[in-house]
Amino acid sequence: MFEIQDPNSIQLNSEGQLKHFITTEGLSKALLTEIIETADSFADMSAQQVKKVPLLRGKTVVNLFFESSTRTLSTFELAAKRLSADVLNLNISTSSTSKGETLKDTLQTLEAMHSDMFVVRHSDSGAAHFIAEHVTPNVAVINAGDGRHAHPTQAMLDMLTIKRHKGDFSPLIVAIVGDILHSRVARSQIHALRTLGAAEIRVIAPTTLLPKNIEALGVKVFTNMQAGLKDADVVIMLRLQKERMQSALLPSESEFYKLFGLTNEKLQHAKPDAVVMHPGPINRGVEIESAVADGPKSLILDQVTNGIAVRMAVMSMSMSGQMTEKNLKSEAQ
Repeated sequence: MFEIQDPNSIQLNSEGQLKHFITTEGLSKALLTEIIETADSFADMSAQQVKKVPLLRGKTVVNLFFESSTRTLSTFELAAKRLSADVLNLNISTSSTSKGETLKDTLQTLEAMHSDMFVVRHSDSGAAHFIAEHVTPNVAVINAGDGRHAHPTQAMLDMLTIKRHKGDFSPLIVAIVGDILHSRVARSQIHALRTLGAAEIRVIAPTTLLPKNIEALGVKVFTNMQAGLKDADVVIMLRLQKERMQSALLPSESEFYKLFGLTNEKLQHAKPDAVVMHPGPINRGVEIESAVADGPKSLILDQVTNGIAVRMAVMSMSMSGQMTEKNLKSEAQ
């Protein structure tokens, strides 16, 4: 566990632009909107014959994953390549870190290779913040998920997905369902939704999977699925984080599915035009039934597509913010 200080003291440059992307917490509505709008401009690129733009040509992006995630790694790699960057995927299990090399030593080695951006995924909360604090100037750090703390690019691809299907956030009731306690995605979603002005944010879970004082984040708490889904515009299901559960927090997966799994029957309590989302990977028959996951209200595959666009946006904006900061310091000297 790393100590987490004020992230905006390092993730924004002196002009208020993004130079690292560590968390959605504390970022302005204008900046989150800029990420969405920039990503939206990239979103249809996959349908074009030429899928590349030269925004990061000549730059080197290192995907530094201390925790495995095939989907997140592959979308970051594809996003970097579509921005014309050179990409290095560091296999941590066979790297020097598994032989006792410290995190700082690993960073210094990668910096000596003239890397320009680190995309970091780590099982400890605050790891990306720590790296951003200790990295050399002009190297951008993107948080691809750290412990239970944050997963900002997942949250922003969810915001882009909601925006493209629902438009204005202000009238929306958004229900987040499942393992809130262990979910870094849920925390990042809540911060983003609140900043973007969603009318109501709900969390729905058994009491054993709710963090203490979760209401302080500005959400309404429900332990009954039907009540929590009533009139919801957006339903976001979460994966059960069984690998992070320290004790038996659930009687059984079948019991969880009975009470909190999303079925077409339970979905009837939401608005008729409600949409369904899930950050993946999906546990069918545990969090959601296949008829819903594959049904007409599901935006799950849209989320995957939008993930590439959002990661392109964040990477290009962070690199631009780093360059602006460098120019301002040069002018000051």
